Amino acid sequence: MTHSQEQTLGPVGVPNPVDETVSPPGMGRVATASFIGTVIEFYDFGIYGTAAALVFPEVFFPALGPAAGITASFAALGVAFVARPFGSLLFGHFGDRLGRKKTLIATMLLMGLSTILVGCMPTADQIGMAAPVLIVVLRVLQGLAAGGEFAGAVLFSSEHAPKGKRGFWAMFPNFGGGGAITLANLTFLLTTLFMSDDTFISWGWRVPFLASFLLVIVGLWIRLRIDETPVFKNQVARSVPSRLPFLEALKHQPRQVLLATGTVMIGFALTYIGGTYLVSYGTTVLELPRAFVLSMAMVGGITISAGVVLGAVLSDRIGRRWVIVGAAGVAVVWALALFPLLDLGSRGVFAIGVPVTLFLSGIATGPQGAFLSELFHTRYRYTAAGLSYSLAGMLGGGIPPLIAPSVIDSLGSFSFGCILAGVCLISLICVLAVGETRQLDLDRVTVDPIA
Repeated sequence: MTHSQEQTLGPVGVPNPVDETVSPPGMGRVATASFIGTVIEFYDFGIYGTAAALVFPEVFFPALGPAAGITASFAALGVAFVARPFGSLLFGHFGDRLGRKKTLIATMLLMGLSTILVGCMPTADQIGMAAPVLIVVLRVLQGLAAGGEFAGAVLFSSEHAPKGKRGFWAMFPNFGGGGAITLANLTFLLTTLFMSDDTFISWGWRVPFLASFLLVIVGLWIRLRIDETPVFKNQVARSVPSRLPFLEALKHQPRQVLLATGTVMIGFALTYIGGTYLVSYGTTVLELPRAFVLSMAMVGGITISAGVVLGAVLSDRIGRRWVIVGAAGVAVVWALALFPLLDLGSRGVFAIGVPVTLFLSGIATGPQGAFLSELFHTRYRYTAAGLSYSLAGMLGGGIPPLIAPSVIDSLGSFSFGCILAGVCLISLICVLAVGETRQLDLDRVTVDPIA
């Protein structure tokens, strides 16, 4: 009997009903541990994406020219997304066998050290072609760490949380993502405001990467003080851990892995277009001031956080499925209108476009932590949730920013808006096919078929 199933006896020995909305002691600390880890993950990804838009074409890819340099920078960004599924398999394997806590400490260390090394990296002018090669290697390491981080952070919260508030508590990893977008753009904004362009390009861009050291120290201190999840402990007490969680997941729930991948794509697509690519689009295509563009991206980080909270709370009331359906439906229309509006070149329109895009992303991603946790069995939940999330990141977060410059240059911005709308439509169809998961227990012994 788990913490979410324990019952107390009434005066005549009859079990009293369990209040599934009462959070156990220590949930605040658990949520903080999940939050800080994904702050580091998304901060590291976010500052690279911002640097890829503003600095890296000149620093690491100068021989390619401006347009090709931006494409190469975003290609290096995409390399990390390709590495994420492999990271989810690697760290998911140990997370399902050894526990969530130990694995999350390892992913945090790898992500933090890789990011710090990016901040120490010599430029192409200093070491030639070795510079972009080393950047790609570090991006691979970041991708491996990110592939294991998010699923573990989500499970850390959801497997501690009461059933009736699982959506709320499981949203803290995604909430950390919104905070990271704000923090990443704030650090670049501050360096932009207090440094000349030459100083920023020379060494100022390194400051946000080196600053992640502080986040890693805080994150490790918090995670080392948290116990393993009760659901995983019960699973270990009940049976031997899975020897090959990946194969077991594909054997029992291959359809759910694919549908979860499609469902989660929308959040990645809207986040990395709204929070990363539009920084490049606003500064290079629309020729808006860099400080203004970064300020709007920072506001977007606040709106995505608000959307995450709203989506998570609503998912505990009306279900994960209908929150994601609503966000995806609106996002399809918004994606078609976004670039024609931005191309008006107005600061006011840009100030609306970025925050609204990220707010819709927040609504869609708010329920996803609970959704992924509820969909899969405990024996391979870390691996299956991480794999679905990472594949979604590769398809929804890696490809759109990579192809956006060439599609917009050759076919126009509306054509790319149609592609973005198509990604949102895929998520809409997939979540309708999966069905509702809110009613499922995390420690169910059998794998329940999903309608």
